[in-house]
Amino acid sequence: MKKVFLIALISLTSFCFVNAQEIGVRFGNISGGNVAVDGVFALGKYNRIHADVSFGNGVGIDCLWDFLYKPINGEAFNWYVGAGPYIQIADPFWLGVAGEVGLEYQFKQVPIALGMDWRPGLNIIETTGFNWDVFGVNVRYVFGK
Repeated sequence: MKKVFLIALISLTSFCFVNAQEIGVRFGNISGGNVAVDGVFALGKYNRIHADVSFGNGVGIDCLWDFLYKPINGEAFNWYVGAGPYIQIADPFWLGVAGEVGLEYQFKQVPIALGMDWRPGLNIIETTGFNWDVFGVNVRYVFGK
């Protein structure tokens, strides 16, 4: 049963990344490892889904709903906050909720976005605890620029 669930989860995540508006990598503390495939899916002008899939210490999946805010000083800097679930399929199994606060810069001449974020998380299942030291750096290719 675990294998069927894992295959279905990976297939669904792969399908989502095919439709991403931005795709790249995230370096830092992530459920499942230290490097993840990072994707952003726009839901509107000021909403988006920010998802990560990492491999290493099992499979980790983060799926956060972000709210974008106006650019800082009219530049290409945006800041965002969000929250959503995360799961790590490994031993130990983790399921929890993470928050996110981040800052990103989208270059105007090249279709690249650089970002930094902080993702504190609350583990709910296998162990209960709070992770506050989860920082990351994102480098993504922006489609449609």
